[in-house]
Amino acid sequence: MQILGHILYLLVLVTLLAAIPATALAGAEGAILVLGVIGLWRYSWAAINFSRALWYQGLAYPRLRRKAEAAYGERARPAHAYFLVTSYKIDPEVTSRVYRSVFEAAASSAGGATVVASVVDGADLRLVRSVFSLMRTDMSRVRLLVDQIPATGKRDALAKALRIITRQAPSWRDIVILVDGDSCVPADIVARSAPFFCDPAVGALTTDESVEITDAPVFRDWFALRFTQRQMMMSSMGLSGRVLTLTGRMSVFRADLATDPGFIRQVQSDYMDHWRLGRVDFLTGDDKSTWFWLLKNGYRMLYLPDVQTVSMERQPLPGFIESAVTLMVRWFGNMMRTNGRALALPASRIGVFTWWSLLDQRVSVWTTLAGPLGVLLTAILVSPGILPVYLAWIMATRYGFCMALSLFRGGGFPISYPILLYFGQITGAAVKTFVMFRLDRQRWTRQSISAPARPRTARLSDALSSYVHVLSLGWLTLGVLFISGLL
Repeated sequence: MQILGHILYLLVLVTLLAAIPATALAGAEGAILVLGVIGLWRYSWAAINFSRALWYQGLAYPRLRRKAEAAYGERARPAHAYFLVTSYKIDPEVTSRVYRSVFEAAASSAGGATVVASVVDGADLRLVRSVFSLMRTDMSRVRLLVDQIPATGKRDALAKALRIITRQAPSWRDIVILVDGDSCVPADIVARSAPFFCDPAVGALTTDESVEITDAPVFRDWFALRFTQRQMMMSSMGLSGRVLTLTGRMSVFRADLATDPGFIRQVQSDYMDHWRLGRVDFLTGDDKSTWFWLLKNGYRMLYLPDVQTVSMERQPLPGFIESAVTLMVRWFGNMMRTNGRALALPASRIGVFTWWSLLDQRVSVWTTLAGPLGVLLTAILVSPGILPVYLAWIMATRYGFCMALSLFRGGGFPISYPILLYFGQITGAAVKTFVMFRLDRQRWTRQSISAPARPRTARLSDALSSYVHVLSLGWLTLGVLFISGLL
């Protein structure tokens, strides 16, 4: 069935190319210039990241692992692992599976393990203890601590649990593994991750991810595509020793850093001061807070492409598009709120490639939109014949991009990927422009927690946000009109 889908896709592409008249691009030279310049930049940047990712996975990372494991083998004692798991409003079946994976990994830790379960509901508390007591694996070297707290948010839960771990007096040789309540960890996560912390410059690491979604096939393909893109980009950033995020689903930290009072304060109460919005307290984005604390303090953050966690997601809303946009608003809001202060750090401290990648996060918002905007304006003002040419270009380039991405997942991809890739690029860029001017808008999806009610004076701020947003899009349109020669 997959092969048939690819055949039909390519037949449509060939038919579209054959049907394009020779005069289709007459008068559209300006739009072609815009597309060409932007395409040259974007595809060059993609090629750089593809090359870096392949180099990292094929050469740099295997050497790094061998060196780390050799150093770890010389230690007098293995690391003690502290697992911190946060659970709230998750299906009992998922919770049971997650904690079984955590307890298996904890029992496999050669240096012993402590599991801190942060829960809100009494039912979850009983479920966690029941799963622990029914484990068939020897749990004699695993200690379970269950912390039941009020539903005041994930940041409070993480901070309180980290303080519990602090009282256990972990050393710099030990590790803390933060696990989201819907993510299963591999059984050998401690043995596979602890050796990298023999390097005192390494503060944290994160791993590859896969997704399980029982229904909503389009949503599942979209998530799987995102994780494939993530595998490539994380591997590219891994070559520089500083990833761009420490995912909240599962990341590993050096224990003395994760229990540092400053680290815990930043997790619990992070904020930014904005020239127009004032003090913006961060509700979501705890993974960006942990990442920024390590980044500003000069620690390396690694990526393990050969270790994979399993994330059990569900579509938050009935429709695919509204679900995707809802998640994008949260993800990109977290990214944009941290991006500015990370860019303010000197490139000499965080690395030139890392700094440039952070800058590209902002630039790509506009370059992604400039291309289709130029085509649309040309179709309206000059000739609609450019539309089939652009459609053929999109179909061909996104198919080629997905073929390249498939190298990071063992080859092959669903035919939905090229369509979902373009959807993610254009919709994602549009959402980024929205959140860029509304950094105070925050909302959890599953938890249904949002920022506090805003005073009436916030209406003026909302109006100003909309004005600046529309003004920026207007300047983008004017720039495209000018560069393409339409104006």
